[in-house]
Amino acid sequence: MTDRIVSMNWVRDHLHNSDVVLADCRFILGQSNGKASLKEYLPSAVYFDLEKDLSASVQKHGGRHPLPEISTLVQTIQNAGINANTHVIAYDDQDGAMASRLWWLLTYVGHKKVSVMDGNFSEWKKLGYPVTNETCERKPSTFVPLLQPQMLVSMEEVKQKLTHPDAAIIDSREEKRYLGETEPIDSVAGHIPNALHSFWKDAKDENGHFRSSKQLQEHFKKIPSAKEIIVYCGSGITATPNVLALQEAGFENVKLYAGSWSDWISYPDNPVAKGKEN
Repeated sequence: MTDRIVSMNWVRDHLHNSDVVLADCRFILGQSNGKASLKEYLPSAVYFDLEKDLSASVQKHGGRHPLPEISTLVQTIQNAGINANTHVIAYDDQDGAMASRLWWLLTYVGHKKVSVMDGNFSEWKKLGYPVTNETCERKPSTFVPLLQPQMLVSMEEVKQKLTHPDAAIIDSREEKRYLGETEPIDSVAGHIPNALHSFWKDAKDENGHFRSSKQLQEHFKKIPSAKEIIVYCGSGITATPNVLALQEAGFENVKLYAGSWSDWISYPDNPVAKGKEN
């Protein structure tokens, strides 16, 4: 395991460390209150709501889960008792999709100690590891952001890179959505022209755990590592575990198109492709 990913055993052994904050990121898409159905949590966990804490309100552009305003996000981080010395461990029950969103956001604002737990809450409970009926209210802390703009690209930047020889665009959605055969969520089917397909769950093994660095290198072998890698999905959520996996595989220049497909199609003049790319 690396600093980006920690095992459930590691989390169990560090539950009571004062400098560790467990971040529960479980959320059911389409549910107005993601926390409503949750009855148990990891001990001392702080809850982060995908749509209230990790996204801004939906506008004309920006996609279905726009990035939160930096000032709002920093306030959320501080209210959770997180400072520069805190080691944040994010977990969910969605194969790391929501946890990776928090990992990406915290990394983007300059936090250097954030990891994703390798394994879901359901697996944690099945193993008989401790749970509690309540989330934790921590004493607010102070966090000073230091943005990492190299991690993010805008729609216009993506548009400029469509045919750029030094850039590769990766679509993280299911293959049927990439091919344009079906689109259950957004109003337009298809993908960004010249984008390659790499379903985010394929970076996991049959048990839902991240593959090893060596296995991920093999998994992503068709993607030129020297290129600028731009990753997107439907709304910027499930692209983040692919960003994490690419970094685990040794890719250094990996960027997120946060608005993703739902932002791309909000501009009627943007081109749309269907079928496989060469």
